[in-house]
Amino acid sequence: MTLTLNERANRLADQTADAAADLRIVVSRSSAGARLIDCGVQTEGGVEAGLSLAQACMADLARISVGPGDIGGVFCPYVHVVTDSPVLACMASQYAGWQISVGKFFAMGSGPMRAAYGKEELFDKIPGREQPPLAVGVLETRKPPTDEVISFLSEKLHLSPDRLTLIFAPASSQAGTMQVVARSLETALHKLYELKFDLNQVISGMGSAPLPPVAQAEMQAIGWTNDAILYGGRVTLWVRCDDDQIRDIGPRVPSNASPDYGEPFAGIFKRHNHDFYKIDPLLFSPAEIVFRNLKTGRTQAFGKISPEILQRSFFLGP
Repeated sequence: MTLTLNERANRLADQTADAAADLRIVVSRSSAGARLIDCGVQTEGGVEAGLSLAQACMADLARISVGPGDIGGVFCPYVHVVTDSPVLACMASQYAGWQISVGKFFAMGSGPMRAAYGKEELFDKIPGREQPPLAVGVLETRKPPTDEVISFLSEKLHLSPDRLTLIFAPASSQAGTMQVVARSLETALHKLYELKFDLNQVISGMGSAPLPPVAQAEMQAIGWTNDAILYGGRVTLWVRCDDDQIRDIGPRVPSNASPDYGEPFAGIFKRHNHDFYKIDPLLFSPAEIVFRNLKTGRTQAFGKISPEILQRSFFLGP
């Protein structure tokens, strides 16, 4: 029997919970019975917790790893992602498309619970909507979800709280940094979606991006993790379409196609008076993208990485 996205993620969440001590995470139950897996809010977490968090975010449909790399000659680990189900793993699950705002609580919601909710417009264009027997969500937040938040999600998902697993960490944590940087492939697919490219033509994908330092403040973490993808993210997509489509859309996909490109994210944010909505939304994409066309055998590459900007951002340079 084929598992739903949420069932796949829940199976992984079970394994993660069983290894809680080794992963330096804390597993608990809310008063209503929801399972809460804290990977970095009130506990240390770590690299392995981040890998589990990122993999759950992609409904366990991708393989995520950390390997050696460098930025302008300075050693830096890289986060690698590969999947043969890119649309389901990235767009139906990983994309942070659900803003959870309940009272004073706010979090960016991702993971396969989005497929169970299914209210985002993009689900009209991609597969993934489901009615699972349980749900798994990933929250980017500095606070544990409250009973009020759990009640809200339970109502929206039409599931009792005891059928809900929430895994959470702030961006300013080892695990949180990892799960954000693991979005190099997802940002490429989302950019293609915004450019009206038919994502059903994307067959497989892989991406990598440098893992920045763990920031002390959340805004700094957001800046560093964005820079990792904007200036160091590299993505390869195996597609099946006409070469002319790639030739037309390719130059518009990398981050350097945006007028906001060219300085660390912190500077871009400051220039726009700290208003996210004034930043060009098409900035958010990897630095480099390579299309490998399964229909014709042709490879086309666009964009470039910018190690000098990453060095300025991560304080790696002189």
